[in-house]
Amino acid sequence: MAPLRILRILALAVALLSLAACGAEEEPPPDEAEALRSAVTADGILQHARRFEEVAAANGGNRAAGTPGYDASAGYVAEELRRAGYAVEVQPFEVPYYEELVPARLELVAPDERPYQEGEDFSTLQFSGSGAVVAPVRPVDLGEPGDSSSGCEAVDFERLVRGEVALIRRGGCPFEEKALRAEEAGASAVVIFNEGGRGRTGILEGGTLGEPGIGIPVVGASLAVGEDLARLAGEGDAAVRVAASTVSGSRETTNVIAETRTGTEDGTVMVGAHLDSVPEGPGINDNGSGSATVLEIARQMSGLGIEPRKKIRFAFWGAEEIGLIGSTGYVDGLPEEELDQIGAYLNFDMLGSPNHVRFVYDGASGPRGSGRIEEAFLDFFASQNLEARTDSTLEGRSDHGPFADAGVPVGGLFTGAEGTKTEEEAALFGGEAGEPHDPCYHQACDTAENLSPRALDEMSDAAAQATLVLANEE
Repeated sequence: MAPLRILRILALAVALLSLAACGAEEEPPPDEAEALRSAVTADGILQHARRFEEVAAANGGNRAAGTPGYDASAGYVAEELRRAGYAVEVQPFEVPYYEELVPARLELVAPDERPYQEGEDFSTLQFSGSGAVVAPVRPVDLGEPGDSSSGCEAVDFERLVRGEVALIRRGGCPFEEKALRAEEAGASAVVIFNEGGRGRTGILEGGTLGEPGIGIPVVGASLAVGEDLARLAGEGDAAVRVAASTVSGSRETTNVIAETRTGTEDGTVMVGAHLDSVPEGPGINDNGSGSATVLEIARQMSGLGIEPRKKIRFAFWGAEEIGLIGSTGYVDGLPEEELDQIGAYLNFDMLGSPNHVRFVYDGASGPRGSGRIEEAFLDFFASQNLEARTDSTLEGRSDHGPFADAGVPVGGLFTGAEGTKTEEEAALFGGEAGEPHDPCYHQACDTAENLSPRALDEMSDAAAQATLVLANEE
């Protein structure tokens, strides 16, 4: 111990003499990035993730935008940031809201009776209106697969008798345009069936009318159901029962924003993650994992007293799952001079997939400067002897999209969603080839048990490192 202390004293003396001689050089700061990486742990992130899960369990099983579950999640994040010493800005905004209260029904009632199965034969289109009708089916200018504009023009409904159910083929214009024209023509309900092209034969899963406004039931059916109804209607009188019970409108939700108190505004590094889930589950990997990581980085940075050269702004976005609404509104609402001050936006969406990969957003597909962000992540993984791969398939799928569209350099990390792990990925990252990266993606089983602590540990280290490296660059 004693010899090491003497050497340190001698080294300090030499350093002080050198400073006295040149009078301008400054002693380099300690390795803050290493300290931050050590402080940001998988256990710490999991504590936040479990809290998000508790919030979902107490609020209908999800944390979707516009719901009490999301509001409680945002409140938790804001309170944790305030406790860490940040001034927190909560930005309210309106989002379209939709809920299906009971399962919908689609049944053939004439010429014979036949129930169709929701989830297999049909599904309710998002923002469908409510109602229950029994009425004849009227095919609407169906056309042919791959060459149909059924229901896209008012003239298509010339033969529709008020009160009938409009049977419409997909294609030629958006679902909402077809449904609106049908409603204006007097249809009591709408069945839009898949068009029959390659990959377009099943139900219209995830189909949406875009926003509230349609007042009649609208369901999306498979090609087989649509062709069956069209054939029966052509042979004589075919009638169906269509029923949907929904609530739609607009509700308030929020973004949560905080930033370091020190650092220059020019070149601000933004770090963000979406806080909302889909209605189908608690969303703990998607994207409680990213939100918890950003929150823990912010907390530990404050606790360590780290003061980067540039400001770091932490963002927790609302309504990503219904169209990047929170991040898009934020970017669109910034004055040009403030937008120009953002030097980088780092996005963290799904960092704990159980069958994970290490994907880095491809800088080549982003605005100028995005390559430097990619490099910061790849340099860290290389320093840890960890394989990582760039992925260009992520363009626009998350909250980096609006920033990229505005010309801000973007980057981020991702451990995989519904995609299937390849043999090559299994060789590089471990795990099971032929299985989804996250088998619970957008499902009720996306709980804290679904998270990989190893993935959280590796990706949070990369996130912390890149954030500080970029915030301390000239």
